[in-house]
Amino acid sequence: MVFHIIFTHRFSSGVELGNLLLSSDLLLHSWDAIVQLYRETPPNHDPTSPLSIKCRVHPQSPIGTIISFVSSPPCTPQYLQAQGRDLLASSDALAKNFPLFQFVGTKVNPTFSLHRAAVSLFYSLQDQLSLLKTQYEKTRPLIVTGHSIGGSIATLFTLWLLEAVPPTDKERPLCITFGCPLIGDTGLQQAISERPTWNSCFLHVASNKDPIPRLFTSPQNERSTESGYKPFGTFLLCSESGFACFEEPESALDLMVATNSDGVGNGGPHEGAQMFCYGEILEKYKHGVICRGVSQLEENDFTPLQMGIFIQIAPINVETTQRRLENVDINSLITKIERTKDLAARKRKVFNPEKKLNEMKINMTYVEWFKKVSVPLGGYYDIFRNERSTRREEIVKRKTILTHYWVKMVNEAEKRPQKEGKFFLIRCLYGGNNYRRIVEPLDIAEFYKKGKKDYLTQRSDHYKLLEKWMEDEKSKGNQGNAEKRNRACSLTEDSCFWAYVEEAMISCELLKNGETNLETKESLRAGLVKFEDYVMDLVRKYAVSTEIFLEQSSFMQWWKDYKKIKGASYRSSLADFMNNCKYKQYA
Repeated sequence: MVFHIIFTHRFSSGVELGNLLLSSDLLLHSWDAIVQLYRETPPNHDPTSPLSIKCRVHPQSPIGTIISFVSSPPCTPQYLQAQGRDLLASSDALAKNFPLFQFVGTKVNPTFSLHRAAVSLFYSLQDQLSLLKTQYEKTRPLIVTGHSIGGSIATLFTLWLLEAVPPTDKERPLCITFGCPLIGDTGLQQAISERPTWNSCFLHVASNKDPIPRLFTSPQNERSTESGYKPFGTFLLCSESGFACFEEPESALDLMVATNSDGVGNGGPHEGAQMFCYGEILEKYKHGVICRGVSQLEENDFTPLQMGIFIQIAPINVETTQRRLENVDINSLITKIERTKDLAARKRKVFNPEKKLNEMKINMTYVEWFKKVSVPLGGYYDIFRNERSTRREEIVKRKTILTHYWVKMVNEAEKRPQKEGKFFLIRCLYGGNNYRRIVEPLDIAEFYKKGKKDYLTQRSDHYKLLEKWMEDEKSKGNQGNAEKRNRACSLTEDSCFWAYVEEAMISCELLKNGETNLETKESLRAGLVKFEDYVMDLVRKYAVSTEIFLEQSSFMQWWKDYKKIKGASYRSSLADFMNNCKYKQYA
């Protein structure tokens, strides 16, 4: 189940998304599952006893299978704050004793930190959770929910489930938490934000009267700095007056800070009574909510987006709370949220590979056309290398567009975790390698046309990775019998073939000129013999295009020079193939 909805109009989308969530019964059924689990806790349970996590599966829920988590006794702010000053445990520290979540790190964000108490509780349930994971990781729809620190366990369990879900899978578990404390730092936030399919699986509901979600958000708290706690996922912030819903977690953090007050969350004796306030609020929303506090619209010169933000945050008492905060006002908060929304929107638009794939097919068609019309003239490699024409300039333009696209594609895939990067590219991998085989020879032609040498030492990383990923697919048998050819391929399998030809031509030129010492000559001759074997290996596999045997091609020019150096009596597999014109039958 993917619960990620993106609105593209100019107004804030939180009201629409919030209404959709609240009208779907999704939240009410999730909260009912939590209430059922709490009812199993002895009412007079000693709140000073060690905290433990209770879990229950609700297979017959109207919205699908629900797995709920709560703590016993109900978690208090004192418990969370009493776990020590160093509440965050780094991924390096966790790797020693709790290595289960190392998959969360990415190439861009390899390190992250998790709430130490939540991780310890999670590992105390590892055997039970492993069984749940095995039984329900393929169950859809699946809702994982939890209250307070039970929400932290629900979040970690959902992350664990998501590791095994291919990014191409459109149905994923959905995690809904109520009154959940923040569980990770900037590294965790960024690592999950890099996976849009993961980020959309988390919905956090937080009441303005609940102290737990705001424990680590105070602006005076040093743990809320860049190295401290950060949110991720979608947030539904609510009060008895209304709600605000944000898909940008930084906006949610700003609002939780803004709505925090000295009157809430002081550890008073009645804090436990807030445990069931979510059910009452959700029932009110279900029957309709009248948003108040919008009269100030007439007093402010808001843009449409700012107006939407103001309408959305007014019901959660931001205005009232802001008066208690020094040097902060409602306008500055709205401006900050506006910037966050704009940045999030731009990030979503940075690169959409599938949207551009059809455009890239058009550019590939131009290059393929150039290859076809170049055959009678000596082959597209040599024509591109030596010709100067308007036609060539057009191909250079198309080649540049294609390379820009595939460099971004490969970089995007490489920075993701190995699993997700692989799935990210799998649909486009064959297109990428078709691009590599037809465009890289043109790069090689330009390289040697400028008088350069040793192309392979300067080869672009995106070509190397496309080739490696394709080889990985072949090694798994994903190409079937495609390797057992009985005719020449249209594109030479090795996109670096012409670089080897160019280096072989340079070696022949050095041998003809006789300007090298004996040791260098022997090395050059050995390299040319190796090149012969390489060519014949491709020929036997039908892995080289017939274009290399066109009379005007660089390969045929190399063979003529090499034949003179070796003499008419020279014998080898390639010499037999060429001297007896077997290459014509190959063609």
